[in-house]
Amino acid sequence: MGRNALTDLATPATAPRTLTEWRRGWPVVAAAMLGAGFGPGLYQNLSSLFTPGLEATFGWSRGDIATAAGLALAGAIAAPLIGRAADLVGVRPVIVASMLLLGVAYLWLAAMGLNGGRAIWRYQLGVVLLVLALPGTSSLAYGKLIAARFMRGRGMALALGTSGLALATIVAAPLLGATIAHFGWRTGFAALAAGSAILALPLILLSLRAVALPATPAAARAALPGTSAAAARRDSRFWIMVASAWLINAATTGFVTQLVPIGLELGLRPAQAALLLTSFASSAIAGRLLVGWLVDRLRPQPVAAAFAILSAAAFVGLAFAPSGLALLLTLVFFAGLMNGAENDLLPFFAARLFGLRAYAEIYGTAMPIALSGTAVGIIGFGRLHDLTGGYTAALTLGCGALSLAAVCFLILPDRTGDDGHGAAR
Repeated sequence: MGRNALTDLATPATAPRTLTEWRRGWPVVAAAMLGAGFGPGLYQNLSSLFTPGLEATFGWSRGDIATAAGLALAGAIAAPLIGRAADLVGVRPVIVASMLLLGVAYLWLAAMGLNGGRAIWRYQLGVVLLVLALPGTSSLAYGKLIAARFMRGRGMALALGTSGLALATIVAAPLLGATIAHFGWRTGFAALAAGSAILALPLILLSLRAVALPATPAAARAALPGTSAAAARRDSRFWIMVASAWLINAATTGFVTQLVPIGLELGLRPAQAALLLTSFASSAIAGRLLVGWLVDRLRPQPVAAAFAILSAAAFVGLAFAPSGLALLLTLVFFAGLMNGAENDLLPFFAARLFGLRAYAEIYGTAMPIALSGTAVGIIGFGRLHDLTGGYTAALTLGCGALSLAAVCFLILPDRTGDDGHGAAR
């Protein structure tokens, strides 16, 4: 795709009809599903499966493991630079480098302690490598490709692209759980390495072969609609948008990284507790698809606020320590709805409010801030458990964070001109 074609995709006069958008853009959505499904987010969702093994092997507490992982998210500070690189030289090199780095990170984690070392910095370094791979497997890279090809169906396209993580979690949770149970946690990390570098990367490159954006010359990039990253950072809408993501990440990521231990403490057997991950992932798919469908048709801010309130209510229910697998699966499903929605709402709002000219750099600027919320959630849930002996305090604070996220969405002003494609809703 050349310079003029790229610009045309962002011009309202040539905006294709929804069906045509999907005919031209579905390979990008498929690549995004693979990138999200096999990206670092998969380990984030399944990390609680590794917790018992790490505790037994190294003697680390849940708080120690959570703190190490949370502090390692400081590696996200590189996201704005990676985003700028994606804007300047194209997303394909960023995607390839990220998937290869991801495989290296998993192999490093699999090798922890083989030389007798027990220091937790080894685990922390592995998580840093995972975080450095995150931008190139997320909506920072794939969101720009999707936003350039979809206008009328952008919300649903982003929803489907990011739903790959939830689909992979549903499939991988029982398989990885069984692998760890029979062969140990090291084999679990090796399996994740093979999935990302050997299985997913070739399929992603095959999907993007005919449609990946080329390196974009400065003149062509300047012709794209939207604002610069510097201008976005001076816009109050950017900071409200980022605050909502920070709050959602703090609540939902802290929750999912302790989900299996939460289930065990509520009286579930290990196999039943693992089913909670499947429920969480199912809700993420439902959240993404339903929100994606709604924001293509309604004003997105109230839609996002409503989902945040639903998740907050489920956190309240879980804080009261309910019993029974069916009730727990239901509450976890509703608690996870906002996690599913947030992953496509942030790129949706970034493209809608600030356009495509510096999309990746703007998203990259938002990412480390949003991930600092992830770090707070991961550390907070683990440490509050160690401090209080349970998860009630963490779940209550998570409810408060989701309620504040709903307020952020409700006060978020809409675009002043257009959504980066020009068409006003």
